Amino acid sequence: MKPINLYDLDKEALIALLAEWGYGRFHAALLWENLYRRHLTAVTDMTDLRPDLRQRLQAQTTLSVPAIAAVNDSSDGRTRKYLLQLADGQTIETVLMDFEGREGAGDGRPSPRATACISTQVGCAMGCVFCATGQMGFTRHLTPGEIVVQALHVQRVLAGRGESLRNMVLMGMGEPLHNYDHTMAALAILTDHKGLAVAPKHITLSTVGVVPGIRRLADEQRPYRLAVSLHGATDAERQALVPPAKRWPLAELMDACRYYVTQRKRRIFFEWTLIAGQNDTPQQAHALGQLLHGMAAHVNLIPLNPTVGYDGTPTGATAARRFQQILADYGLPSTVRQRRGIDIAAGCGQLKAARNDDARNNGIWQRIEKPKA
Repeated sequence: MKPINLYDLDKEALIALLAEWGYGRFHAALLWENLYRRHLTAVTDMTDLRPDLRQRLQAQTTLSVPAIAAVNDSSDGRTRKYLLQLADGQTIETVLMDFEGREGAGDGRPSPRATACISTQVGCAMGCVFCATGQMGFTRHLTPGEIVVQALHVQRVLAGRGESLRNMVLMGMGEPLHNYDHTMAALAILTDHKGLAVAPKHITLSTVGVVPGIRRLADEQRPYRLAVSLHGATDAERQALVPPAKRWPLAELMDACRYYVTQRKRRIFFEWTLIAGQNDTPQQAHALGQLLHGMAAHVNLIPLNPTVGYDGTPTGATAARRFQQILADYGLPSTVRQRRGIDIAAGCGQLKAARNDDARNNGIWQRIEKPKA
């Protein structure tokens, strides 16, 4: 029998497993605390569990902790990217980003605000042309536990410097709403108040516009923030960048987004990758403003993170500010997002792609990791 990965089990499933073995909720609570409060990765270290329970756990379960295949740190020391190797040898990416938060409790200095960027799939089926993950294609969904362990890995890193994980964005490799059930199961574990206890309001799901998933989020009243990757304000322009737009055209997507806003009574975020000379023109800004006018929305403008498989270039600061001002004229708030980790290929899929390419063609890895000034 294949061992049960404990990280795949939410609290009720863990309670049910131990009840089947003849152990009560007290023992399940102790095990949960060892996993998600003490962050232990070996049953042998859980010395507060009964010896017979530890023996049963060792015989019938596993704690599938990924190996670290590579680590890259940005030159400013505020972004660290991990390439994690799963039990079947597949690799995924997890990024730890540090931002300055609000002022601290008493010393007047900004408090650190750590954010983990989490993957939900090995590869991606969506095929966005400027995305390194989309360029590599889809391999498989991650299990709930394989999503959970990424956050736990970041939490252990942060605990070593006296901090804790505050924010999560599911914007790494893969499309979260394509792996809906496993993603929701993982988030239920990570938000449990007796576990890692990440607040749902500090978790953002990013989708390229999987309409059934957006509607399901609304109907199920999921408490997470939603970000929709738009990138084009007409069907033709969007389909050139985001192939799923052919399946879910803008009219259908916008209808789902308005339904989400109405059902959830909260604003929706739209992601717009700024590509010089392609979707950063005043005409595109006006089209976007007209598309979103009247919706409770916020637009995140993100200068392109270059990849080897796409020859576009990021929009400059002047054009980005012009785009932002036009949106403001339509009453749309927007933010030009910081470009983080460019020197370490921090865009999703780039580290994995670079490692794979390096094995096939020596030299590409260095070209991605250390671009010329």
